[in-house]
Amino acid sequence: MNEVAGGSLPRSDSSVAMESSPPSSSTSSPPPSPSDGPRRLTVTQLEQLKVEEEVFEIYRILRGIAPHTQSFMLELWRDTHIEFLTRGLGLLGPSYHVLDANRPWLCYWIIHSIALLGEPLHSELEDSVVEFLSHCEDKYGGYGGGPGQMPHLATTYAAVNTLVTLGSDMALSSINRANLLKFLLRMKDSSGAFRMHDGGEIDVRACYTAISVASILNVLDVELVKDLGNYILSCQTYEGGIAGEPGSEAHGGYTFCGLAAMILINEADRLDLPSLVDWVASRQGVECGFQGRVNKLVDGCYSFWQGGALVLAQRLSPILHKQLESSFIGRVQASVACNKSCNFTTGETGLDGNLCGAGTSHAKIEGGLSDFGFSFMEKQTECGPLFQSIALQQYILLCSQVLEGGFKDKPGKQRDFYHSCYCLSGLSVSQYSCSKDASVPPPTRAVLGPYANLLESVHPLYNVVLNKYYKSHEFFSCL
Repeated sequence: MNEVAGGSLPRSDSSVAMESSPPSSSTSSPPPSPSDGPRRLTVTQLEQLKVEEEVFEIYRILRGIAPHTQSFMLELWRDTHIEFLTRGLGLLGPSYHVLDANRPWLCYWIIHSIALLGEPLHSELEDSVVEFLSHCEDKYGGYGGGPGQMPHLATTYAAVNTLVTLGSDMALSSINRANLLKFLLRMKDSSGAFRMHDGGEIDVRACYTAISVASILNVLDVELVKDLGNYILSCQTYEGGIAGEPGSEAHGGYTFCGLAAMILINEADRLDLPSLVDWVASRQGVECGFQGRVNKLVDGCYSFWQGGALVLAQRLSPILHKQLESSFIGRVQASVACNKSCNFTTGETGLDGNLCGAGTSHAKIEGGLSDFGFSFMEKQTECGPLFQSIALQQYILLCSQVLEGGFKDKPGKQRDFYHSCYCLSGLSVSQYSCSKDASVPPPTRAVLGPYANLLESVHPLYNVVLNKYYKSHEFFSCL
């Protein structure tokens, strides 16, 4: 799994065996005929066909059963999920030792998932989590992957989001904001981007985690923002998506991180949003879920990384429409200039001479830098979902949900806390994608299965439950 905001970065699949090209020859060979036999498939194509068969079999069963049984199949099994998640906070098996440097992530994945399900934590358990994370906080700022480990932007993001999700005064006041700001400034690179840790890699993931933390804690300033937009803009590829670093391949997780960071610094209008939306929307495949990159398999975690990116873009519809209009008008003006040079009239080209008068304006948000996350949710959306939201819910509930509790990548995989977190987050953003107002519950038609499946809404820029965000915003705005 590609844990974009966690410790592992996506890598190219050089281990996948591809069919080699035939040797070149100076003598041209005749084109193949049907009698030459079926075309051999690559390993990637075979894996894709296998996943499609498994998914389509699940959907075939759904279509072939009675309506009341369909409702049962589409039910969100809250109790088993809560049991699985709560058990993980108390005790993990020996196989989890490989995540020793990701312990704040485990806290976030589990606690955020429980909050999405609307289940409160026992006060004793909350206190234990706050105490544990205080041992992960470095004396010079930031949070490490465990007690005594070096501070890291990814685990800092996970720790802060966990404490915001807990939401108590004790949890929020446990964060040393002054030291954390010093840590963020140390991670700031001369390119405008951020390093993940001292001497660490520079990428879009680091940019997002730094800006998200600074924004939610109300410490975002011009020094942190300086030249950041230029770096992220350099990572947008010709496809429209955003790569981890300049010159790399567009990736769903990095696209979310780059877009969210640009919104938080109020520079989203610098991105090519139409091509970004087109690239992300095209990642929803025949399985109804999202893939992370072109020619990759569907993965439940991208329900949030890709679905969340489109929910963000949905709230940017005035900018999106303006860019589309500008692009179209530019092409029209070029065409008109060409037609005039050829002595064509406007009537002969079928163009409306008043087209250039249309347009929308992008109003700048007033207030401090940290207010952009708050203002973003105060506006009503002006368009509907930019992806097939019901189809995505179907994939999550039928193909990723594990009846014994938790969620998985795809059929045939094992459940884990990472996929539980981002499948539930993706389920939430898809359920609320039809709501123009974030504070209003979605209509019944927007929720697949029983309406009891409805989760808590999230703030899509930070991926924390919305009412938890509002409480933390009030708390940190008073400091």
